[in-house]
Amino acid sequence: MKQKQKPSAINIIWLAMILLTTVTAAYTGKMEALTKASFDSAKDAVTLAIGLIGAMALWLGIMQVAEAGGLMRIIARWVRPLMVRLFPDVPPDHPAMSAMIMNMAANALGLGNAATPMGIKAMQELSKLAPEKGTASNAMCLFLAINTSSVTILPLGVITVRAAAGSASPASIFIPTLIATCCSTLVAISMAKLLATKESPATGPTQAEPARVEPSQPAIETSPEADLSPPGLAGRLFIGLVIVAFAGGMAYQISQATHPFTFSAAILNSLSTWLIPILISTLLIFGYLRGVKVYEALTEGAKEGFTTTIRIIPFMVAIFIAIGMFRASGAMDLLTTLLAPITSAVGMPPEALAMGLLRPLSGSGAFGLMSEIIAKAPNSSLADLVSVIQGSTETTFYVLAVYFGAAGVFRTRHALPAALCADAAGIVSSVLICHLWFG
Repeated sequence: MKQKQKPSAINIIWLAMILLTTVTAAYTGKMEALTKASFDSAKDAVTLAIGLIGAMALWLGIMQVAEAGGLMRIIARWVRPLMVRLFPDVPPDHPAMSAMIMNMAANALGLGNAATPMGIKAMQELSKLAPEKGTASNAMCLFLAINTSSVTILPLGVITVRAAAGSASPASIFIPTLIATCCSTLVAISMAKLLATKESPATGPTQAEPARVEPSQPAIETSPEADLSPPGLAGRLFIGLVIVAFAGGMAYQISQATHPFTFSAAILNSLSTWLIPILISTLLIFGYLRGVKVYEALTEGAKEGFTTTIRIIPFMVAIFIAIGMFRASGAMDLLTTLLAPITSAVGMPPEALAMGLLRPLSGSGAFGLMSEIIAKAPNSSLADLVSVIQGSTETTFYVLAVYFGAAGVFRTRHALPAALCADAAGIVSSVLICHLWFG
């Protein structure tokens, strides 16, 4: 007889958020705002999901071009030793491995728009290897925990906001953010591994045996290249001229900035706004030079964008409603007030605490709060702290809803506890490092 499974953490947390916000609203007198927030949040979730269709189609198509050209195999060879140790249950040449690598690389560069479609693709591929459909495997839990720890090497978005606000040293948060995000990532990996070993067969699937590549999904190492037809001399010459012309245009834009501050701001703006077009063009050029029919490959990969986006709508609606009601009821303000005496004693101002509590719930809300604080006092210690928090943590509940929703995973096992531990580590390490680094 099949043993009854316990509800996962997301079920308990989601239900608790709904019920506690309703109780809070009864005392704060915000029941009308709570009602409005529930409907508005559901609408926002669907609107955001529909808006993802274009980005999903674009990046899944770009990934198809890169995979057809063999880029995935090249990258996999570079980082295979590390990835094999982290994900022993995933064959090194499986498409899931290359998708995870591309996702982590995009996250490291701060390319959120590119990272999400790649992460969804990775989670879908990992679901094909899962021993039990609808239940997160150890590899899926670890991958999500790493994503929510926000492995950010270059926090371009945060640096750009600081430069625009007139910060004296916009990139001064680079090293503190890197240290904080490394701390959160180490905690994410450690907790995911620890919780996976503690789970018994009754509470989650074990994965002692490495999963095999499904026959219907060819491994990267064996992907066919018979249709590749590299361009001739004229085609390669054209690509060379395009690269030279682009480099000249970029140099021209930077040369227009004569003042030192304006010059540094121009470089930052170029990095943050030019990086995604450069990435798209680089991957397409790589595929073209390798002989890939780039248009056909891109449109073939883009077909998955629509169906994947529709699949995640119910999960996004559920998460957005809980988050919207939590904020509208006044529960966020109440929690901040209750924790303020403790956090202030360790050097964490109430505004930074609000940022830390909001970050796992709402990416746009946290970014807006960070931007507001930086705009008011761009050279303050508070601005430095919220900048580091923004760069070293991630929107955990959004990532969980989108990634697991796309893979059809309802039972998340230890993914959420590991991710929340990573968030906590990122916030705590941000406070400590900012005190040591900025004084």
